[in-house]
Amino acid sequence: MVDLTLRFENPTLFYVGAEAEVYRAKWYGIDVVIKRRIPKPYRIKELDEEIRFRRTMREAKILHYAKKAGVPTPTVYFLDPTNSTIIMNFIEGERTREALSKFTGEERVRKIELIGVYTGRLHQAGIQHGDLTTSNMILTEDGRIFIVDFGLGAFTNEVEDMAVDLILFRRALMSTHYMFAEECFKAFLRGYASIRGRKIADKVLDKAREVEKRGRYVIRS
Repeated sequence: MVDLTLRFENPTLFYVGAEAEVYRAKWYGIDVVIKRRIPKPYRIKELDEEIRFRRTMREAKILHYAKKAGVPTPTVYFLDPTNSTIIMNFIEGERTREALSKFTGEERVRKIELIGVYTGRLHQAGIQHGDLTTSNMILTEDGRIFIVDFGLGAFTNEVEDMAVDLILFRRALMSTHYMFAEECFKAFLRGYASIRGRKIADKVLDKAREVEKRGRYVIRS
């Protein structure tokens, strides 16, 4: 349960993941999302508290630096590391996963290219999302795209970590938007290369192909 001493109004649980519970509520009149990492009884208590503390701090820090890099992300309003809780603004909109099929071809390509730009900015700032899928992107009514859920994110400059983001994004396209996945991934790469430069973009893509050969992921250009 969330800590009700923080004066939440009508907290409603709307998502439970492997690591966290996510609530929507009113907080001092503002629509917020409350993300609380769940204690794991199979871990030693002190170790569990340390893990949840560090992951909560890291996620809040990543959200800050992603926004600083020019990537639309939720704004952190309050951080309670002792209770492994982050309070951030609620992004009103539709998951990009569902929205993509409603676009015309040209609109869809523009949106995906913009996602490539945002991914390039993340990587340029040394941030790996860790779960880069269209399910973790919100399209607002005014056409903006926000990237959310950095729970698996990390600060890294390793090419392989960046490659994994590309692999996961393409796999998400192939899974839910296979009819136009190839066209969209090419648009994504254009946006990505516009930020990182063609040489680095090709290096990340080559690493993705190398990872593919290990049988862990599948990717093509």
